[in-house]
Amino acid sequence: MLGRSANGIFWMFRYLERAENTARLLDAGFRMALTRGDSASAEEWRSVLVTMGLDQAYAARRSDYTGTQVCNFILRDKDNPGSVLAMIEGARTNARMVRTAITREVWEATNETWMTLKDMLSRPVRETNLGELLGTIRRQATYVRGAMDGTMLRNDIFNFARIGTFLERADNTARILDVKYHVLLPSVAWVGSSLDHVQWETVLRSVAGDRAYRWLNAGGMDARGIAAFLILDGRFPRSLAFCYEKLRSNMASLARAYGEETHAHELLRGAGARLHQTTIEQIVEAGLHEFIVDFIACNIDVANAIAQDYRFTD
Repeated sequence: MLGRSANGIFWMFRYLERAENTARLLDAGFRMALTRGDSASAEEWRSVLVTMGLDQAYAARRSDYTGTQVCNFILRDKDNPGSVLAMIEGARTNARMVRTAITREVWEATNETWMTLKDMLSRPVRETNLGELLGTIRRQATYVRGAMDGTMLRNDIFNFARIGTFLERADNTARILDVKYHVLLPSVAWVGSSLDHVQWETVLRSVAGDRAYRWLNAGGMDARGIAAFLILDGRFPRSLAFCYEKLRSNMASLARAYGEETHAHELLRGAGARLHQTTIEQIVEAGLHEFIVDFIACNIDVANAIAQDYRFTD
């Protein structure tokens, strides 16, 4: 399965993962904004836009960062091609394009997700229904992923779906970590303060890692420990190490299926080796921001190499 079909599966699951990640990030931002004053709340909402790469597009249309306006822009604004509604439509369009390559259950789950969210997002989002909407986005994305896991053959179709998912997930976790250091904290003076701890908890919540981290660390909230957890802990399904281990596994399956490795395999091996051979002390000493910037660039290179090697552009 090359070219158009591989591209459809790959982007279908990237869009679904991105929509779920966006819902989690908005939920964390909403919770954080509720605990702070108006000016600080505006900064929290701006940090959500920065994480998603939408700050400039939003600023070109609006000058104030209120929760309602930011949420509507991210979730349903027709002028925002990166909205959740556009992502879900993109996922359904790609699913329809590869309809014969996926099971009926996967198609029905995707189509139901699109119908449900299109209806909910046909009306302006308010704070009173934001929680319900974000919960629905998370559940529907999980529904599609569950249909894939439960009904699809473990073949190249399944591998491309998983590769799209984990590339997107790794990118999201990395960007959230980077924004924490450059947007969330108002100044270096706040490092180690109660505000710092609350914001790190927000980071964990935005990647659904707050409970898992507390289980492993007896509830302690330590910035270095959280960074290590999200970067290097292979037990957590949204850590960079976990995502790249799954990418390695699925790419290895593709190599066996097609009888050869590609340039993308080489890039992935190098990225995985760097994650396994480094420590959080080395990362912090060299600079967390620098590490994350390099990781994001490498992740993009891997995605582009996969597209080229398997002729997504055909």
